Amino acid sequence: MLFLALPSRDDCLRILREFGCGRGVIRHCIVVSSIAIKIARLFVERGFHTDVGLVEVGGLLHDVGRSRTHGIGHGVVGGEIVRGLGLPEAVARVAERHVGAGLTAEEAAGFGLPRRDFVPVTLEEKIVCYADKLVAGGRVIGFDEAFEKFVEDIGVGSPAVGRLRELHEEISRVVDEGL
Repeated sequence: MLFLALPSRDDCLRILREFGCGRGVIRHCIVVSSIAIKIARLFVERGFHTDVGLVEVGGLLHDVGRSRTHGIGHGVVGGEIVRGLGLPEAVARVAERHVGAGLTAEEAAGFGLPRRDFVPVTLEEKIVCYADKLVAGGRVIGFDEAFEKFVEDIGVGSPAVGRLRELHEEISRVVDEGL
């Protein structure tokens, strides 16, 4: 499969299945994508240029790397898979930058990943990263529950906790919790 443009929703689901993602991962990706689309549309309604198609595809494929690992490196692996399919670089960056609240180059190296910055930069990357935190398995959760779970998993002293709080504030300033 070689794509010169964004794949369709059906293509994304086929990619997830063909790479061996389980039903739970696929369900999670579908729910993340739907939340991300909702957020992106709210941004568009408020006058922000947001590529809703990229958000949809990024949401669907953000966890394709879980076909090979469920560890913290699944984002990097997902980026490699997406690039191997010939998808736009923007989709690969969404996959790479959704883990946690993003990883700095130092944090990535500390986990044995390439020493590169994996913190979401574009609005589309931020939206998918944020939507991912609002979905536990296939269940939508509120930010407070997501934040609690994040702090429990990563530790209260981690700089990623502050990045997640900042991401929440940036998104919620625009969408007014209209989710």
